[in-house]
Amino acid sequence: MEQQHRGQWGSNLGFLMATIGAAVGLGNIWSFPFRMGANGGFPFLIIYLVLAVLVGFTIMLCELAIGRHGGGSVLVSYQKINRISGGFLGILALVSPFLILSFYTVLGAYCVQYVGLNFAELLGIFNVSSISGAESFNTMLTNQPLAIGSTFVVIAACFLIIRGGIKDGIEKFNKVGMPALFVMLVIIIIRSVTLPGAIDGLKFMFAPNFEPIKNDFIGVLAAAGGQMFFSLSLAMGITVTYGSYLSKKESLVRNSMVIIVSDTIVAIMAGMAVLPAAFALAGEDAKLSGPSLLFVTLQDVFNAMGAFGPIFGILFFLFVVLAAITSTIALIEVLVTFVIDRRTAAGKAPNRNAVVGIVCLIIFAEAALVAADGLGSNGLWVPFQSSGLDLGTCWLEFMDFISEGVAMPLGALLMSLWIGWIVGPEVIRDEVSQGGHKMSDGLYSFFIICVRFITPLAMAMILFGQIKTFLSPV
Repeated sequence: MEQQHRGQWGSNLGFLMATIGAAVGLGNIWSFPFRMGANGGFPFLIIYLVLAVLVGFTIMLCELAIGRHGGGSVLVSYQKINRISGGFLGILALVSPFLILSFYTVLGAYCVQYVGLNFAELLGIFNVSSISGAESFNTMLTNQPLAIGSTFVVIAACFLIIRGGIKDGIEKFNKVGMPALFVMLVIIIIRSVTLPGAIDGLKFMFAPNFEPIKNDFIGVLAAAGGQMFFSLSLAMGITVTYGSYLSKKESLVRNSMVIIVSDTIVAIMAGMAVLPAAFALAGEDAKLSGPSLLFVTLQDVFNAMGAFGPIFGILFFLFVVLAAITSTIALIEVLVTFVIDRRTAAGKAPNRNAVVGIVCLIIFAEAALVAADGLGSNGLWVPFQSSGLDLGTCWLEFMDFISEGVAMPLGALLMSLWIGWIVGPEVIRDEVSQGGHKMSDGLYSFFIICVRFITPLAMAMILFGQIKTFLSPV
């Protein structure tokens, strides 16, 4: 019987919109284009697609099955299969969302500020086109009160959504937000690819070029693998948590495929929205790495559009804000579900409003530190900065290293080994087969090969590449 304090998705469509919304976030819009730009374009895309099929599908299916089988928070769901080893994996899956939220909310806050800047330009209050994207972004980084205040606005918006629960809060928001997000993305792509010189950006994405793989295959693999995890929201507790609210009658295989295909399409579309515009402005000299691509280069593109620039600037950054919120509410829900289930297990009646409020305040405390740091612009102390190792020159990079660089690929590596060799892949097959659905022999054989051999090997290489990139001598 369904636990009364947890509830359930109102429909499978609602589940898909929420899960795709969790995946379609800054990982697609901010990270995917700049990582593609930094890793040669086409070869990065090919490796990403291969990893999505062989690794992403395997881990997505495992996490949905673990969540639905456990019917609880990410920790409870892992422990239901094996209390000790599963408990370690569950804790690791809680660390990632907590740390990611420290900088994810801040990046969303910068987008909120850009919406305001372009709106002020449209109304004639402030002439943002008179300054460069670099100047406007540097002002945001060094204005600590504004950065912290706008971060609070993002977290407060997420609080108002999550307090409504799974069905009346998260699902209802995503049913409206995701179609709106897609429409805005299509409009932005049309404008981006019709800019003079945009064709060079499309060639960069889709024209065959394998030179970057010859020079640094492990580096490109690590970048594509790390992006796949961040983009698909894997190994950060979201899929397990959302899966725990899923009815037994729904097909986990079909849902996994729909989520991965949908997210990959949006990621490629995000690249088509960003990279052609960047090439149109500056050609091969466009800044295609880090926050510069989204917050500097793209704002320069809007500044160069003339009277219509502020309109497209508002539309684009509203799109990014919406995508950031759909992912942020999923990350927060991982922590909220954990706290609520813990209180219920202790015999205490959980007050969702209070739990969501406390979790959001804790997240705001860590995010305020990242916001005040301003990507290292304000001279705040950063752990290990003087150690001679590149663990990040700012708090955002340091949090990113621990979460995306280590915790996520390590968690996925250990989980695949755990399912493949310790608890056995039949655990996943049995859950997938619930509700009259059957996992065919061919699909099950493919799954076994992936979970036992391909996924662990790929994850080990990705983890090695991530650590090598982050820990390279300064």
